Amino acid sequence: MFKRHYSDPDVPTVTIRFEGEAIEARATDTVAAALLIAGVTATRTTPVTGQPRAPYCMMGVCFDCLMVIDGEGDRQACLVPVAEGMTVSRQNRTIEVVR
Repeated sequence: MFKRHYSDPDVPTVTIRFEGEAIEARATDTVAAALLIAGVTATRTTPVTGQPRAPYCMMGVCFDCLMVIDGEGDRQACLVPVAEGMTVSRQNRTIEVVR
């Protein structure tokens, strides 16, 4: 679905792990960009309905890209640059709605 328009051969690659799967990324990528290029679209689920959400604005405004990065939740994947050995997983939270 997503692909790079330009790939600078001088930019080194790094390997991150998304839910146990190794993903190659450019060292200049953000986590969200690296995952979208790798074909991962859902980065979290909504707390109330459990519906999948994906990065939308890619500039830190919408918060749809919240993920668990290196064990820390509520990280905006569109603002966090990748790093060698980084571990990333979807943020799946639920809350109980009392009516």
